[in-house]
Amino acid sequence: MDRIRIRGGRELRGSVAISGSKNAALPILAAALVVDGPILLRNVPRLKDIDNMCRILASLGVRSDWQADGSLELEAVDKTQYCAPYDLVRTMRASFVVLGPMWARRGVARVSYPGGCVLGHRPVDLHLKGLRGIGARIDVEDGYVTVSGSVRGGTIYLAGNYGSTVLGTANVVMAAVLGKGTTYIESAALEPEVADLCHFLNACGAHIQGIGSHLLTIEGVETLTGCEWSVIPDRIEAATYLSCAGMLNAPVVVENVEPRHMIAVLDRLQAAGLDLDVGTDSIRNVPTASGKLVATDVTTLPYPGFPTDIQAQFMAMMVRASGVSVITEKVYPERFMHANELARLGARIRREGPSAIIEGTDSLSGAPVMASDLRASAGLILAGLVADGHTDVRRVYHIDRGYERIEQKLQAIGADIERIRDT
Repeated sequence: MDRIRIRGGRELRGSVAISGSKNAALPILAAALVVDGPILLRNVPRLKDIDNMCRILASLGVRSDWQADGSLELEAVDKTQYCAPYDLVRTMRASFVVLGPMWARRGVARVSYPGGCVLGHRPVDLHLKGLRGIGARIDVEDGYVTVSGSVRGGTIYLAGNYGSTVLGTANVVMAAVLGKGTTYIESAALEPEVADLCHFLNACGAHIQGIGSHLLTIEGVETLTGCEWSVIPDRIEAATYLSCAGMLNAPVVVENVEPRHMIAVLDRLQAAGLDLDVGTDSIRNVPTASGKLVATDVTTLPYPGFPTDIQAQFMAMMVRASGVSVITEKVYPERFMHANELARLGARIRREGPSAIIEGTDSLSGAPVMASDLRASAGLILAGLVADGHTDVRRVYHIDRGYERIEQKLQAIGADIERIRDT
């Protein structure tokens, strides 16, 4: 099993090109099930999750081919398949998003019920509620969800205990675009990744209004046809590298970004002492004279709030800040498994309910640590970059799900980091 070894304390400088958004690409890939004709997607990251989604789509009759220029071509060539099996769906929860489009285009869909998650309780009840609201007959049996019936318009409320559902919104939108009549989705997720999906579907011939707002209005159409599309940049990857630059007070530029998608993150990074030069498609960290980080409180919230997917990285940064900071997790209240691993490096963190209280320290010492999830992996790598000695991050298959060539990108700006393949 691979591990990543970091030798801390190296100076960083240079630029990092941000890849396309994984969280935007996955539902757009699933939309191939509802579109007739070929789709050409640009700026799709080469990640484990993307590969897994392509495998799932292949089992459902969707051909996918990487082109020489890095774009990805997809086309549904066999529309008779309607079952996504457990062995494939279990590889990632996001694959449940094939349910809505497959039902809309093929009249029936059978998808394995997703299993548990290290982030805590992540039910799909809002997905099913939304689909039921536009005509779905739903049966849950033998660990599978089967959806049948005709897609029709309806009015749906998609908010849950922790806000709107991103993948639930995507699932309902992809079904409603082929529905008979008008669908109104109230409390739709606001995330840029949902907006990117909606804009893509409109480019294929869908009629979706209110994109980027809590109320989506969808007029059903008879068919959708393929198009060319470029996936938005990954705002979480960009925030990760900016956090890294802040921890090391390094002159690092992140390129190919959309700053408007990162307003809450930029606000908290600047509050923590980073001097950021924000351009139209790039953000530069300007080293400060003191090089000191300031303890800063943050609360994770659905977009446009501070994203839960940058919480672990921000915690790693606050470990080096002067003073005491509080991080409150309101999206996944149990998402703190990385705190114990950061403590192995010398971090001083204690939990109080859905909050972590971090007392900053000037020094960390390298040690073996274990990644619990994708974003925890990134947080541990950032901590390793500032720790004395070397840090081994194990279970790095997590990071391969969401960061394209992370060790190569960090090496290019001066980090001493390598992947070790254990035999």
